[in-house]
Amino acid sequence: MKEIEKLLNRIKSGETSIEEGMEELKYLPIKSLHHTLIDTHRELRNGFTEVIYGESKSVEQMVDIINAQKGKCNILITRISQEVFNKLNDKIDGLEYNPIARTVTHISQEINYKDSTIGIITAGTSDIPVAEEAKVTCELFGNKTEMIYDVGVAGLHRLISRLESIKKAKVLIIVAGMEGALVSVLGGLVNQPVIAVPTSVGYGANFEGISALLGMLNSCASGVTVVNIDNGFGAAI
Repeated sequence: MKEIEKLLNRIKSGETSIEEGMEELKYLPIKSLHHTLIDTHRELRNGFTEVIYGESKSVEQMVDIINAQKGKCNILITRISQEVFNKLNDKIDGLEYNPIARTVTHISQEINYKDSTIGIITAGTSDIPVAEEAKVTCELFGNKTEMIYDVGVAGLHRLISRLESIKKAKVLIIVAGMEGALVSVLGGLVNQPVIAVPTSVGYGANFEGISALLGMLNSCASGVTVVNIDNGFGAAI
């Protein structure tokens, strides 16, 4: 806070312009919790507040992080089990849990939704948890979503029957395991940007999502961007 006070005094005195001050603020503040350095101005730099990756963090660490951010921004924690959520919920009021996405949110600021919609599509029912992580993330940052489940290429007629709805979305997030072919098929039928998410769903030769990842990276459809395996959060951002 002392650094911010010095900066504000320099702006007040005219030594630093408002524009220069804004540029400094982009890289100035970090809140130290000893075990964690909270990037409090990430939203100022790139438009999104810092999200907490919950897996492997202790309950005590997450309680500290949540309390440091609570009331200042909307909070999203990813990869949280029901057991861990129960412990967090005992310590902090106002938390909401999505057991399918394994996400925890704390909403303290009004969310202003954009007019457009992001379509989130899964090849199979088993891909839904990754799609739900994308949904929670999209909506936290002000994007309406439409979920379209289980339209994989094993039953192509299911996809064709939903094309009219799919084409109304501004951007498509496609979530698929196995060989990941849905991305190439759908990518060749639409003109929206496609963000592809390979999942670890599949039998042995799926190699825990590597076959879907490679299939998507090698897609013959243009306009496809691929994120990491099971990374619904990354696709949404």
